[in-house]
Amino acid sequence: MKWLVELRNVTRKYGDITALDDVSLEIRKGEIFTLVGPNGSGKTTMLRIMAALDKPTKGEVYFGSVRVNDSNRGDIRVKSTMVFQKTTLFNATVYKNVAYGLKLRGYSKGEIEGAVREVLEVVKLQGYEKRLAKELSGGEQQRVSLARALVLNTELLLLDEPTANLDPKNVSIIEEVISWVNRERKTTIAMATHNLFQAENLTKRAALIIGGRIAQTGTSQEIFRVPSSHLASFARLENVFSGTSTLLEEGTSLIELENGLTVEAAIRRKGKVTLFVRPEDIILSEKPIISSARNTFRGKVREISDLGNTVKLKVDAGKEFAVHITKRSFNEMQLSIGSEVFLAFKATSVCVV
Repeated sequence: MKWLVELRNVTRKYGDITALDDVSLEIRKGEIFTLVGPNGSGKTTMLRIMAALDKPTKGEVYFGSVRVNDSNRGDIRVKSTMVFQKTTLFNATVYKNVAYGLKLRGYSKGEIEGAVREVLEVVKLQGYEKRLAKELSGGEQQRVSLARALVLNTELLLLDEPTANLDPKNVSIIEEVISWVNRERKTTIAMATHNLFQAENLTKRAALIIGGRIAQTGTSQEIFRVPSSHLASFARLENVFSGTSTLLEEGTSLIELENGLTVEAAIRRKGKVTLFVRPEDIILSEKPIISSARNTFRGKVREISDLGNTVKLKVDAGKEFAVHITKRSFNEMQLSIGSEVFLAFKATSVCVV
């Protein structure tokens, strides 16, 4: 058996509201699986059902080879733990918050001290043991909440929007922790997130949930690099432009956008189209770019956002392009608002939504 959790035709209703509608899904052992969808799509409900916190109205849930029911629900809960989007901490020290679950499970004082010390190092909160958890910043509180889950060392870790509304530093630390616990402990992780960039970089498989139903399941590359109409219907995709496409003799298409801008794409399509270019696929330079890239533009930097390990630039090149570059490249080019830059991307990097 390669999967740890399986949902079979699961429906969950709250009165007249259907939160999940006939959902079937498998979470494989040892993977990080992402649930992506808009608010109210059913992501949190699905996580709660996986954690055995909620019961499905219809359908079956399996943990390993065991079907979850009222007689074994408590045992299943011990094997999984969930970190909620809204952090709820006790009015106590960081140490007492993290140690609480281990005390309930009957661990000795020495075992608790060792486990708490280890996870606080993992979430980079060593030395915070005696500080009051509720006096920490929002990002630090979320890391305490994550440490409280990690200290239990369960088979399944469920994360509901783990980095929502956090600053880049805390986002980077939490993403590193997620990768570490999966890599080093082989913990299976199911995560709900709005962050498409995060979902693509942390996970190999994902499911797109719309209106309580799974619209698409596949690898991260299948879902995020070739965006579907389902994804475009809710996601705030960047570098999405509409235009009129004509065929070229070379086997590609030339798409004319507003303001006289044209983009060459490795597709065969005529008429009205909407195109998408991933910010990570755009090359940025201070000088004209000499390459095989079919699309090159000159523009000016209008906005700069620090994302931690990367920097996002918004460049006005007749259309506003979002570009992601490494912090190192940004520092080497010494870019600022108003800097003149050159953009380039290949025809194969242009996707049609």
